Amino acid sequence: MSTRSHLLTAFAGLALLAAGAVSTPARAADAVMLTLKDHRFNPAQVTVPAGERFSIEVTNQDDTPAEFESSDLRVEKIIVPGGKISVKAGPLKPGTYKFFDEYHPDTATGTLTATEKKN
Repeated sequence: MSTRSHLLTAFAGLALLAAGAVSTPARAADAVMLTLKDHRFNPAQVTVPAGERFSIEVTNQDDTPAEFESSDLRVEKIIVPGGKISVKAGPLKPGTYKFFDEYHPDTATGTLTATEKKN
């Protein structure tokens, strides 16, 4: 293969790599994973970056239904016993946002704190 062919092949490979880098979507942030067990959230306090969308996944390990609710986050979703739900939230301003299980609001409570990225 001639030097020109090598250069053309290398250039074509670089062009494909650049095209892939441009068209590949940014990796979404990992979901906030919560578990309900014995009518308590675990973890009960979580942190997310302010200004970014994120998802929350809640798994209900109890034998009774639960309702993941947060007026702060504008979320309300029922979780069947042994079930799992996923909700999208954000972007949020820096601050602390409360969530709870409407069926067990005395024990199943938690907070989500949105924090600024540190440079």
